[in-house]
Amino acid sequence: MRRVHLFGGSAVALALCLTATNAWAGSSTALLKRLHEKGILSDEDYTELLKEEQAENAAAAAAPVAATAPAPAPASAAASPDDRQLVHATASGIGLEVGPATIRFSGSVNGFYVHDNPAKASATTAVTGGVAGVGPNGTSAVRNGLLPGFLKVEVSTRQGGWDVGAHFGMYPGINSANYGALGANNGGQPTALATAGIDFRQTYLTLAHDGFGELKIGRDIGLFGSDAILNDITLLSSGSPGGNVAPANTTLGRIGIGYIYTDFQPQITYTTPSLQGFKASAGVFQPLSSLTGAAQNNKAPGFQGKLTWDGKVADVAVHGWLSGITQKHDALSGRSYTGQGLDFGAKVTAGPVALLGYYYTGKGLGTTVLNLFDTDAAGNARHSEGYYAQALVSVGKWGFGGSYGASLLSHANSADALATPTLVRRNASEVGQVRYGLTSWVTMIGEYVHTKSTAWNGNAASSDTIALGGILFF
Repeated sequence: MRRVHLFGGSAVALALCLTATNAWAGSSTALLKRLHEKGILSDEDYTELLKEEQAENAAAAAAPVAATAPAPAPASAAASPDDRQLVHATASGIGLEVGPATIRFSGSVNGFYVHDNPAKASATTAVTGGVAGVGPNGTSAVRNGLLPGFLKVEVSTRQGGWDVGAHFGMYPGINSANYGALGANNGGQPTALATAGIDFRQTYLTLAHDGFGELKIGRDIGLFGSDAILNDITLLSSGSPGGNVAPANTTLGRIGIGYIYTDFQPQITYTTPSLQGFKASAGVFQPLSSLTGAAQNNKAPGFQGKLTWDGKVADVAVHGWLSGITQKHDALSGRSYTGQGLDFGAKVTAGPVALLGYYYTGKGLGTTVLNLFDTDAAGNARHSEGYYAQALVSVGKWGFGGSYGASLLSHANSADALATPTLVRRNASEVGQVRYGLTSWVTMIGEYVHTKSTAWNGNAASSDTIALGGILFF
């Protein structure tokens, strides 16, 4: 019976290669014998290969001696094993250099226990557009804060003198989603067998060149109002929960209580190179329809712009910004109006103390999010404004912060006031926060928030919230 080959036909091929190579001259017979003894070669294979080896040795002895072949040239220093590798880790962050491209990964995960004590529902606590909690009893939730989790993947390379980048950002929440008009940002579904939602906020390309600046095409954060939320201390925590019974992907933080949410929007935006700390951005944006007004078919796009400055005054670091937004809205009824707004703010940091002040004003923008309660039923634009101030003090691994802010909305006219007496006049909140940097990735946070909503007819509701949890960035 033929013996089993441990390597199948490859053992025979290996032996043939070895016997045909001068490097194994004088030792091939011994090698074949050893392979036979170990059972790798069968009796038949061993006998056949041994005969071929003996024949080749006899032929080699009868042939004239050939000139010695030159030794192969040594590999150049530039072609070291490390240099020949196609994949390297990036020098910083988490990523890979794969051939001509760099792939980088970044992300965040967070979760908070949030307990809210809302106002008791009654005729005097009804506020249309109010963000303070209203309900029969206190509520508890384990949920995301103002940020959902996120995973960003960015691929960049240099081609023809251009820095080219592709950017993808997925923002999953930990709470179960109840999809509707607002996607994963609807109120949640706190029942068994439900699943979390993914808010795919970012997908855009960038083109940058020395002296040219950067062109962005795709979906990313807007310009108007972006610095307000990105510098808000509640971005890392909870802020006002904005509905705690069935948690959505995020809390409100200070959205609608100091600024209008910038949102992630389809856009084509150009940003200049930095000049003495100044940068300017301008973009054309997908036009947005009103969330509460008449149906629209908008002809013109939206436009946004922003000017920022980063620098130092003595030993004080300063980040300042000014941004604007405008868009014409065309209702199917034939009536049109233009939504427009302006905001500005500054953050100053001196040693362990960081202070911030911010203000916005708009007409036909609405409140809380873009185009919410932006007009009355007849399409007349309403005026809105808001502000917030905050301080954060860092002491070693500890951080102590506080902020106060409000958003205000006005009626379009006296007819609007008569028709909507419970329309929100003011949403305001106070925030107290304690942070502890557990590791370079993880920050633990405790927070207290008092939120109050007031209507034009005097109705009011207030809620008190405690949030405890942590957030991780990598």
